[in-house]
Amino acid sequence: MKTVQLDKNKHDRHRFDCGIDALNNYLKIMASQQAKKDNTRTFVLEDTNCAEHVVGYYTLTMTPIDLTLLPLKLLKKHQNASSGGLIARLAVDQRYKGNGYGEWLLIDALKKLLMASETVAFPLVIVDAKDGAEYFYEKYGFTAFQDTENKLFITISDVRASISD
Repeated sequence: MKTVQLDKNKHDRHRFDCGIDALNNYLKIMASQQAKKDNTRTFVLEDTNCAEHVVGYYTLTMTPIDLTLLPLKLLKKHQNASSGGLIARLAVDQRYKGNGYGEWLLIDALKKLLMASETVAFPLVIVDAKDGAEYFYEKYGFTAFQDTENKLFITISDVRASISD
């Protein structure tokens, strides 16, 4: 399996349905526009039997970090950091749920952000967990920021350690 960048001329975005309107609509309407403006990059996992069908997707970008919301130990370590990698969206079509694709997409997103951090350093990966998905991310080592339950982070050093295992 591998992800490719969303291609609005190839991928059937209107067929995609993860059960959450905001995530469906982002893929259908906004993802290509945001990529064209160099604001985000959306990667899709294609169905191996029909490449036009999107199994799932995630969107990556950068985001400012509010260091005051980090635990004191991390605050001291990263006091000069200003931004982190952001997994802005991650979703799996309902037809493919229960097959481990969410985990696979998360790991793929983390690998891409880890590679990016080797070129342009940033200390954290942040995720905006939609509709109760924070529990999914917590299973993989993400920690909630002090002020919001649905915004979580993991350090790049933790990603590096877990991916190299």
